[in-house]
Amino acid sequence: MEPRDLLLGSFHAALAAADPLKIVPQHLPKPPKGRTLVVGAGKAAAAMALAVERNWPAGRPLDGLVITRYQHGLLTGRINVIEAAHPVPDESGEKAAQEIMRRARSLTPDDLLLVLVSGGGSALLSLPAEGISMGDLQSTTRELLKCGAPIQDMNTVRKHLSAIQGGRLAAACRAPVVALIISDVTGDDPTHIASGPCAPDPTRFRDALDILDRYEVKAPKAVAQRLARGAKGGIPETPKPGSRIFKRVENRVIATAQQSLQAAASYFIGHDIHPAVLGDSVTGEAREVAKVYGALAREVKQHGLPWQPPVALISGGETTVTVRGKGRGGRNAEFLLALAVDLAGAERIHALACDTDGIDGSEDNAGAMLAPDSLARAAKKRLDAVKLLADNDGYGFFSALGDLVVTGPTRTNVNDYRCILVM
Repeated sequence: MEPRDLLLGSFHAALAAADPLKIVPQHLPKPPKGRTLVVGAGKAAAAMALAVERNWPAGRPLDGLVITRYQHGLLTGRINVIEAAHPVPDESGEKAAQEIMRRARSLTPDDLLLVLVSGGGSALLSLPAEGISMGDLQSTTRELLKCGAPIQDMNTVRKHLSAIQGGRLAAACRAPVVALIISDVTGDDPTHIASGPCAPDPTRFRDALDILDRYEVKAPKAVAQRLARGAKGGIPETPKPGSRIFKRVENRVIATAQQSLQAAASYFIGHDIHPAVLGDSVTGEAREVAKVYGALAREVKQHGLPWQPPVALISGGETTVTVRGKGRGGRNAEFLLALAVDLAGAERIHALACDTDGIDGSEDNAGAMLAPDSLARAAKKRLDAVKLLADNDGYGFFSALGDLVVTGPTRTNVNDYRCILVM
């Protein structure tokens, strides 16, 4: 099998391991005495809602509302699917989040709140706190996306600007709460996934202020004032670990990056290629991570250390990109372009880097593929890889070569999938 086909096959194996239609049914709770309200947000929300509908016991009350990204919806029967903007929130998400809170508050102790959480929920489940406008939230989100802050820091800020995240959804209802979570963050901590609508929040207003200062984020006046007031004790903090609110709440992580990496590893074993899983929590600037992985790939190819080829170097996690140029390209395209420059056309080394949600950053591709002749083909098209990397234009580089990976929405999200194949 050609290296390109092997890489794509491994990516599809990773996606299959995070398919909500396969995963959700085995984790469904028992129906309550009363009714079940299903709510949620994320790129996997529509597929998760459909899985609930297909597997909920016949005749038991079920309705609800979930929010997913535009063009990620599915036809459902009893659970309404609303589409909204991501990664920058919009009024559609705000209106749906208001309705979710209204319905959650109507539940009784005999009912059940079933919450479907997945990556992307921080932007989609957007209900600005008192004194914060949607414009304020949009402006702050854009600044955070540009500054290179890791998702945990971004979500710390967002929790303190929200009326529904940081455990506030769970706090708003009297019914037992079960949250089924598909993790897109390193460490798989529910407090960071979709900004933890049903999870206790260990962070404080002061932490959010410090993050804005650290990354020199220019926040709107209303945002800065709210965080400063909260840091002085003028606004109640989010529900904290140990709060009695969470005695009736279960946060259950049902799919992770590690599970998908292991599925890809099994795929390679089936094709007589040794898989080396390098971790599911890789973070840092995409171009710097690429240098480290490039060095490892050369060591394998030149010296057979620490593994003899053929080897698949597999990793997950979420790198970051500090945007300084004006080009197009998500973190996976940036990683691969930096890897191309680092490897400089090294023979028998191929690579793929894709986001499992099917969207690399805010582009229309999942990621891209790198071949040993990528730089040579680029030179024939008068593409300067170094200049394009400086302009954060990984998308432009791989698009010109015809090497983008386009899947469309996968309706799941367990972060990025990277594989370097040394033959």
